[in-house]
Amino acid sequence: MEPITEEDLRASFVNCSRGEAKRLGLPRGFTDLPWDDLDFLGWRDPGAPARAYLVAERDGSLVGIALRVTSGASRAFTSRSMCSLCLTTHTSGGVALMTARRTGEAGRQGNTVGQYMCADLACSLYTRGKRQAAGGAAVEESLTLEEKVARTRANLRSFLAKVPG
Repeated sequence: MEPITEEDLRASFVNCSRGEAKRLGLPRGFTDLPWDDLDFLGWRDPGAPARAYLVAERDGSLVGIALRVTSGASRAFTSRSMCSLCLTTHTSGGVALMTARRTGEAGRQGNTVGQYMCADLACSLYTRGKRQAAGGAAVEESLTLEEKVARTRANLRSFLAKVPG
C-alpha cells in the first residue's frame, strides 16, 4: 500500500458521515507505519474499542470502511478461530466479527455486512509472517508468499464489494 495522508484517509470513508470521519482516532504511529507490508490499513479506535476502521486501495482510489466490533463471549484458550481475510488462526479472542453499515438506502435502513477478521486488523503482517498469532504455530501451507498476499487481497476485495448498498 502506498503511504497516505491524514486528509486522504478521512476523505476515503464511504459508510459514515464526514463528521464521523473527522472525529475518528487515527492509528498509533500513523506516520511510521510499514506501508510496504500493508495490503490495507486497519485499526481499532483507541478511544472506542467497539469501533474499527479499514482503508484500502480499490480501483485506483481509497475506500474507507467504518466497522463495529461485535463483542462475543470469551472462548477457551484451546479454542481456535480463523480470520476470513488472511486465514490466520487465533486463540482466545484473536478473531472478531466486524460489521460495516452498507452505503446508500440499504445503510439508511440499517443493513450491514459482516466478516470474521483478525481482532487487531493486522492481516497483512500475519500473511507476510511479520507477526505471529498468539497461542500456536501457523497452519502449514504450500502457497508462496505472493499467492498468500493475492488471496488476502482477493478476500478483502470481496468484502469491500459487499458494502455498497
